[in-house]
Amino acid sequence: MSPTATSYNESTFATPREAIDWITGLVSFGIKPGLKRMELLMEKLDHPERRLKFIHVAGTNGKGSTCAFLASVLRRCGYDVGTFTSPYLTSYADRIQYNHEPIPEETLLTLVNELKPYVDEIAAGEFGSPTMFEVSTTLALMYFARVTFPDYVVWETGLGGELDSTNIVTPVVSVITNIGHDHMDVLGDSLQKIAAAKAGIIKAGVPVVTAVEQPECLEVITDVAAAKKATVYKLGKQYRIEPKRIELDDQAMDWEGPFRAVKDVHISLNGAHQLKNAAVALMTVEVLRQYYALIVEDEDLYAALKETRWPGRLELVSEQPRILLDGAHNPEGAEMLAAALASTYKYNKLYFMMGMLATKNHSGYLRHILPLVDTLILTEPDFHKKGDAAKLAELARELLHDMDRHVSVIVEPDWMRALTLLKEATGQDDLAVVSGTLYLISDVRSWLLHQTASEKGW
Repeated sequence: MSPTATSYNESTFATPREAIDWITGLVSFGIKPGLKRMELLMEKLDHPERRLKFIHVAGTNGKGSTCAFLASVLRRCGYDVGTFTSPYLTSYADRIQYNHEPIPEETLLTLVNELKPYVDEIAAGEFGSPTMFEVSTTLALMYFARVTFPDYVVWETGLGGELDSTNIVTPVVSVITNIGHDHMDVLGDSLQKIAAAKAGIIKAGVPVVTAVEQPECLEVITDVAAAKKATVYKLGKQYRIEPKRIELDDQAMDWEGPFRAVKDVHISLNGAHQLKNAAVALMTVEVLRQYYALIVEDEDLYAALKETRWPGRLELVSEQPRILLDGAHNPEGAEMLAAALASTYKYNKLYFMMGMLATKNHSGYLRHILPLVDTLILTEPDFHKKGDAAKLAELARELLHDMDRHVSVIVEPDWMRALTLLKEATGQDDLAVVSGTLYLISDVRSWLLHQTASEKGW
């Protein structure tokens, strides 16, 4: 129930919008790294994190899709499911969902008004203010543990793993999708360091499912798991897939794990990498079946995997002209996007619009994309850490020169004008792609589908 007018004080918000603005206005990173602020919040709230069963999902790419597959299967099998994911593409409430429905605004307001005094109290102490993500994580825990009581919570890390605020929980299974070059300014300058950060979610005796393939990264994860006596299920070792068909909106594979085989699995998400994400989700479901007696009928399993959708990843949002959105924002994501464009989509010319954050590995990204494009439109996301479109163009032209490729490079910092240029240039038999940071994808998606701006953010 919302607070009454007579109960207002300086810590009380009157509307959900005020509450959300307060959360998103908090600092991005803590003055002191670590989980101490989260531990203090959990103590003050009587440990909501201890009352729930979590599936903790980390990784560089594929976290969101894997979470979507898992939530779809669990829900289809009759379980109540909470999901906590990031970033969000449309509204803040999307990141905290119960049975695929965002947290109601009035519930959000009530919980935030309860939470804010604790945040203020901690902010006045030696550890500084809890961050935006820490408060969001705590809000999700309050919602699930006090209001909705889901059977399982699909729990996605924000950044890294070990020091991520989501790591306050002890899950029933840990998932590490893959390791790639992303957030290197925070997680470390090598794949091994990034792997170590992701492996920080591994808990004593809790099984681990992974699709990590680089030997040096897999070694890090295996060593951490061994030290904690946690069984690891590795793609290509304990479970494997055999792709059967890769077509637009319909891919199929045979899946085989340590407990059984599942044949002729179909998914609607595009890109060969989504078969791996589905395989990870399938192995996770099998672990839950074996360890926790999860009840899964094959009919429900097949249907759930087939009907899973994940916005902003190889999502066709317009037919005339054909506009494809994909939130690839690091070299590995670009490699997956390039492979999908080459294998799944047919087009005469490829018009490619992209915008990046300043911190990303732009050179590695462009090396995968530039060999395919006919026209490159560089723009800037509506975000304070946006990358400079002119500098991105300079880098693209240098790489094109090295490749001996002649591609039209257009610089238009205003993303809405860039989108207009993209739409006007794309012919009937052509394909337009908008890619890069999800801060750009969210705005473009909201504008094309709803003619409104988004509330994009972490």
